[in-house]
Amino acid sequence: MLKRFFEQTGKYVELMRKMFSRPDNWKIFWKQLPVEMEKLGINTVGIILIVSIFMGVIMTMQTIMNTENPMLPRYSTGLVLRDTLLLEFSSTIMSLLLAGKVGSNIASEIGTMRVTEQIDALDIMGVNSANYLILPKVAGLMLCMPLLVTLSVFMGLAGGCGVAIFTNMITLSDFMYGIQYAFVPYYFFYSIIKSFFFGFIIASVSAFYGYYAHGGAIDVGRASTNAVVNSSILLLVANVILTQLLLV
Repeated sequence: MLKRFFEQTGKYVELMRKMFSRPDNWKIFWKQLPVEMEKLGINTVGIILIVSIFMGVIMTMQTIMNTENPMLPRYSTGLVLRDTLLLEFSSTIMSLLLAGKVGSNIASEIGTMRVTEQIDALDIMGVNSANYLILPKVAGLMLCMPLLVTLSVFMGLAGGCGVAIFTNMITLSDFMYGIQYAFVPYYFFYSIIKSFFFGFIIASVSAFYGYYAHGGAIDVGRASTNAVVNSSILLLVANVILTQLLLV
């Protein structure tokens, strides 16, 4: 098992070396980049909106119900929701969600190209297939992740505002005061920094499993599953390391 781990790590590093080499044709790269941004980023906005709004509603309601203590100020609900969204939910949890949606998409797309010998054809023609296929996906997702995280934070807070507006669980003034109280701008930048790393992990790991897929349709499905599982694990490990480096 340890031998396989080092073999896979070596193959991943070699693939990243090939991917980060200079593109053979910059025009093709810049043409493909917005396509990948739309496919991997813009097309995931819907699920980000739905999950963030409902999680904002649920976290607000649970915070209110579990902090009914006269010693705690009412505005603490907004403060807790804001910091939870900034520090963990909108960056880490949403990245885990995207690892399932975007990661499987990348792995299956590249894996299908591998088993149908399209990647072999590119290599025979002298094209750097890793750079041509993977770099636009990695760059596109890394550029989209900060925008998706920002959108998730905003919609989560909007869900919390909905609880304050449409129920009598908390007043809107208390909730808004809590959102603004003792705000630390660095928390937002911390979330953005994590999103860059998470975007790279999701795209590169998923592309790795798709690139080295072999066999048929079943093997492509297996590669997609491995991509989602292993990228999720690496996201959690990276979250611990980044938190230690950036916050502690």
